[in-house]
Amino acid sequence: MLPASQRSGEGHDPLAGYDYHLPPGCIAQAPVRRRVQARLMLLGRQGEGLGHSQVAQLTRLLRPGDLLVVNDTRVVPARLFGRKPSGGRVEMLLLAPANPLERLDDGAEVHQVLLRSHRPLTAGQELRLEGGEWLKALVLERGSRGWSRVRLPGPALELAESLGQIPLPPYIKRPQGPEPSDRRRYQTVYAAQAGAVAAPTAGLHLSPELLKALERRGVELARLTLHVGYGTFAEPSPADLAAGRLHAEWVELPAATSQAVARAKARGGRVVAVGTTSLRALEWRTGPGGVPRPGAGWCDILIAPGHRFQAVDGLLTNFHLPRTTLLMLVSALAGRERVLKAYAEAVERGYRFYSFGDAMLIL
Repeated sequence: MLPASQRSGEGHDPLAGYDYHLPPGCIAQAPVRRRVQARLMLLGRQGEGLGHSQVAQLTRLLRPGDLLVVNDTRVVPARLFGRKPSGGRVEMLLLAPANPLERLDDGAEVHQVLLRSHRPLTAGQELRLEGGEWLKALVLERGSRGWSRVRLPGPALELAESLGQIPLPPYIKRPQGPEPSDRRRYQTVYAAQAGAVAAPTAGLHLSPELLKALERRGVELARLTLHVGYGTFAEPSPADLAAGRLHAEWVELPAATSQAVARAKARGGRVVAVGTTSLRALEWRTGPGGVPRPGAGWCDILIAPGHRFQAVDGLLTNFHLPRTTLLMLVSALAGRERVLKAYAEAVERGYRFYSFGDAMLIL
């Protein structure tokens, strides 16, 4: 739950204190040519000043005995398109493609989706999926802000892989639609478990060569899975913020990762989460001694200033949108005023922001 000072907030808006000005030209539209060439801002958790480096220098910034924990979710081409009987086009974003609300006996699946069309859709309308001449979906229920329940004619993951587009964030402009290279660039090199609708973007900076160099350095690597959902972009409701919860996302934390965290803590190493998703999963599953319990389930934890970190010592992360719970999480680790000051300096120094942008290391 948010501290009382943030629950009341300025104008009863808990996100008002996490706003900042970003010129549109600072938003990266494509990644740097080589992942490790991205710039890296350094920020100490205990009040140390700012520093500036490159992702490639992680081999010097991390110590033997440290542990990197990455999120191995794989982004699904979860944006589908369809046509109404009238011919009008409909855009459909699968919100949790790996986790249907219901599996039906005929092989169909019921999913929560985000629907967009020129004219409002109603329950009972049938849609023909583009690219699949005889594939039809049925709108079962219409919710608020475009959220709907839809019956799909088969497994969502299979339909997405054959018919879908990579759902790039709205601030990455592709007037002609996603480029073929986006399927590769908007994916970590260790992506394995299909189910995300957005990439865990801090991991986009890590190359196979850098991971091998870190291994030679004595930095251990562990994996978990958090399937990033649409909630990563959506502004949470005031009720959710007050209750300390977010739109739930599926997490699987293997026993091997729990054991790796225990080993790192026993030898005095630092547990560094790669991305806010890895950090949330570790803190959500944390048990005695700061060691996360293995297991799976729906993670809805909100991490905000006042959170007492138990599993995680550091974070590699990208620069986040204003007025988001992601920026709130980063502030919980390093302090809101210090983080906003660091963001202002990043703007001044020409850092590149958001999914394809530069990174920050907090230790």
